[in-house]
Amino acid sequence: MRLRALLENDALGLRLLGGDEELDRSVRGVMTTDLRDPSRYLTGGELVLTGLVWRRDAQDSEPFVRILAGAGVAGLAVGEAELGAIPDDLVEACRRHRLPLFAVHETVAFAMITEYVVRQVSGERAGDLAAVVDRHRRLMTSGPAGGGPEVVLDLLGSDLDLHAWVLSPTGRQIAGAGAPLSAAAGAELAGLHLAAVRSGRRAPHRAALAGTTYSLFPIRNNGRGAAPASRDVRESVLSDWLLAVEADAGDWPAERLDLLQGVTQLIAVERDRRDAARTVRRRLAQEVLELVQAGAAPAEIAARLRVATPVLLPGLGTAPHWQVVVARVEWEGGAAPGNAGSPVAGGPVAQALLEEILVDPAVTGPDSADRIAVAHTGDEAIALVPLPAAPARPAGAEGTADGPEADAPQDGPALHADALLTAVRAPLSAGLADDGRLTLGVSASVHSAEGLRGALEEARHARRVAAARPGRVCAAGHHELASHVLLLPFVPDDVRRAFTARLLDPLREYDRRHRAELIPTLEAFLDCDGSWTRCAARLHLHVNTLRYRVGRIEQLTGRDLARLEDKLDFFLALRMS
Repeated sequence: MRLRALLENDALGLRLLGGDEELDRSVRGVMTTDLRDPSRYLTGGELVLTGLVWRRDAQDSEPFVRILAGAGVAGLAVGEAELGAIPDDLVEACRRHRLPLFAVHETVAFAMITEYVVRQVSGERAGDLAAVVDRHRRLMTSGPAGGGPEVVLDLLGSDLDLHAWVLSPTGRQIAGAGAPLSAAAGAELAGLHLAAVRSGRRAPHRAALAGTTYSLFPIRNNGRGAAPASRDVRESVLSDWLLAVEADAGDWPAERLDLLQGVTQLIAVERDRRDAARTVRRRLAQEVLELVQAGAAPAEIAARLRVATPVLLPGLGTAPHWQVVVARVEWEGGAAPGNAGSPVAGGPVAQALLEEILVDPAVTGPDSADRIAVAHTGDEAIALVPLPAAPARPAGAEGTADGPEADAPQDGPALHADALLTAVRAPLSAGLADDGRLTLGVSASVHSAEGLRGALEEARHARRVAAARPGRVCAAGHHELASHVLLLPFVPDDVRRAFTARLLDPLREYDRRHRAELIPTLEAFLDCDGSWTRCAARLHLHVNTLRYRVGRIEQLTGRDLARLEDKLDFFLALRMS
C-alpha cells in the first residue's frame, strides 16, 4: 500500500504535518515503539507509530528521526494523547530528513491503524504471491523447471509469513520450508485430517497440536480433475496428500483461501509427476506377478527379473534377493453413497497405500522411493521389494565362515511386518474410521525366481493371519506361519465360540460375581510357563494365594493345570477369545 491511503481513510482521522511529496512511498509493515533507538527492529518500509514516551526534551527529536530515516522507514505517525500537540522540533526534524509525519488524534487507537495497515499489506502481498503461484504452476505443468513444491512453500514463508508442510496420509513429510515437523507431529496432523475428511467436514480443517493451531488443506489425487459428486471419499482419503499451514484459517478472507487452494492445485501437479515416475516400476511388478500367477517357467520369470533389476536397483551388478508384501483394504457396505452398485475399488487404494508405507526411509532404507514396485489385482496390492546385498564381510572376521562363503555378499536388511506399521497405524486407523480395514502380510526373502511363487503364497497366508486379528490396521510376517497362529484364523467361528465358552465362561461368571480375577491369573500363569514363584511375583501375590486361585480355576473347569494338554487347551481358548 501507499502512504496516501492512510489519509484517504476517513476512519483513521490522520493529519499530515509534513512530507506531502513523499506520499507515494510503499508501506510494507507497521511497528509501534517508544524506544529511543528502535533500529534493531526495523527492516525498512514500516509505518512507525509512537506515543513520544522516548522524548525528554527538544534535543531528542533529531537523533530519533535520523535513526528512522537511516533505516528506510516509510513514515512516522505520532499520537497526540501524551503531549496534546506534536512538538515543532519533531516536525522540523522530519522535514530535514524528508520523513512524512502524521498526527494521530487521541481518540484513535494505534491498534486500529495497525489492523488497517496489516490488512492492506497482507491482501496486496497475497495478490502478488498469487501471480507468482500462477506463473509457477505454468512452469511445473510444462516441465520440471518450477523446482517442486518447496519453492511455493518458501514463497508462503517469505511473502505471507506462513510456515507450511506437505504431508502424506501417513504423516511423512514430503516437502516443507524451514524447520521440519517431527515425525510424531506429522502423524498426528495426518490422523486429524483423515478423521475430519471421513466425518464429512468442509476443508480447511482446524487442528490444535501442542498449543499451536494448524489449518489442513487436502491435495486431491483424483485423476487430474475434479472428482465426480458421487465419488466415494474412501477411494481417495488414504492416498491424498495434505498441506498443513501453521495458522488459523477460520478468519481468513476469501482471497487468501483461494490462494491456498491454488497452492494445493500446484502441488497436485507435482504429485501427478511423481505418480507418473512410478509407472514403469508398476508395470514391471505387474508383468512379474502375472508370470508367477500363471505358473510360468522359472527361467521366464528370471528373465523378466533381470529386466526389472536395473530399473529398481540401478548400478547393481547381480540379481538381488526379493521379498513379497501383500496388502488388502476392505470396506464395509462397499457402494458409494448415492451411487448404488459402484463398489469402492480396494486394489488401487491398497496399491497407493502400500507404496506410501514402503517408501518411508525409516522402514525400507534410503532411496526406497526408487526401489519399490507395487501392482494390484482385484482388491489386493502386491509389492515386489528388492533387497540390495550388504557389503561382503572380510574373511576370518568374527562370526563369519572360513572359505568361499566368507567373501560372498550377504542379504541386506529384510522387511518386518510390525516395523512396517508402527509409525502409520494411528493415522491410517483414523482414515479407515469404523468401516475400513488394512491387513498386510510379509514373506521371507527368496534368492531366485523359483522362490517367488512360494513367497507370494507365504505373504498371502500371512495377510490372512493378520485379517483374523482385531483392529483396523494389522500385519503378520512369515515367521508366524510356523506357529499355532496359522491354524487359529481358519477354525470356524461356531467351533471357536463353543470351545472358548466351555473353558472360559465358568471363570468369567465367577469373576463377575466375586471379582476374583481368575482370567488374568490364568493368563499370567500360562505366560510364566507354570512357574509359581515368577507368576506370584508378577501378580504381586503370595504363592499360597496364587495356589488358591489356580485351584479354583481347576475346580470350576474340571481341568488340571499340571497337565500339558489342559494347559494347551486354556492357552488356545485365551488366544481365540
